Amino acid sequence: MIKDQLLTDTYAIYNSDCMYVLPTLPDASIDLSIYSPPFAGLYNYSSSENDFSNCESKEQFLAQYEFLIEQMGRVTKPGRMTIVHCQHIPEKGNKLWHFPSHILEMHERHGFEFFDERYIWKEPLAVALRTRAQGLQHKWVVKDSTKTRSALGDILMIFRKKGENQVPVTHPKGFTRYAGAIPVPPYLEHLYGNWGALVDRYKNCQDPRENKMSQIIFRRYASVFWDDIRVDNVLSYKEGKDEDDEKHVHPLQLDVIDRCMDMYSNPGEVVLTPFMGVGSEVYGAVSYGRFGIGIELKESYYKQAIKNLKDVKSRFAADDAATLFDSQSI
Repeated sequence: MIKDQLLTDTYAIYNSDCMYVLPTLPDASIDLSIYSPPFAGLYNYSSSENDFSNCESKEQFLAQYEFLIEQMGRVTKPGRMTIVHCQHIPEKGNKLWHFPSHILEMHERHGFEFFDERYIWKEPLAVALRTRAQGLQHKWVVKDSTKTRSALGDILMIFRKKGENQVPVTHPKGFTRYAGAIPVPPYLEHLYGNWGALVDRYKNCQDPRENKMSQIIFRRYASVFWDDIRVDNVLSYKEGKDEDDEKHVHPLQLDVIDRCMDMYSNPGEVVLTPFMGVGSEVYGAVSYGRFGIGIELKESYYKQAIKNLKDVKSRFAADDAATLFDSQSI
């Protein structure tokens, strides 16, 4: 059942269970999808029995999730990507559940090939303060360091639908905008100079072979570790929270979404997120000139997404030739 929907010329969003909406989408109609699935009960988002986060066991969760992946395989165009934002799941007894391995197996059963991945760095103290993870407490260095653990980073698993991509994703002038905090790290400044100098020299460059700015952006994006994602570069979400989801932490950062949008889709193409939350992936898609489709079960998140999407067309409207490439303005 679709409780509510908002259809515009740049996006379509639904307040519904994604498994009600996905079967209505045509075969091979999606160019890119990006989403964070519920992490098998690590966070609780609502009290709805339709909510994946309320499954009684990991086995039940995976069975439900596989129905979704089957639909994602059906609607994704051949040769195109679906990107899953996930992590390893802490369990009782100081153990980790290898969630990504299950995601991999299920996608391979439904027409996808494992193509690539990225790891998003997290600052250990910030994670320790937010999650109160025992393994990140310094006291264990003194008492028994076999009980210490890393600050688990986020993982982007990138899958490609089997088949030949009929429409290449092109960048005739190379990359023109950087999403992140540090476009040129200190160890590369001797090769490229600082970011301001690159912008001044190459902002109007028409030849991607000569565009050193685009080349450094690609060099940063092609790194398996994304270490300058701005953790607070997110849409407003606190108004969308209620007593049912007190464990929910944070929407996906716009830097992550923007990079995926720019690398794996063309302007005008269709981008899907089956777990829309407060609208981050749809917001990223529309602001980059794509058509966004978002599905969200929780009413308060859906309403917050509507608010967030009201200003989407003005996101880069203030950019001009001087500020378009300024990472601090993005």
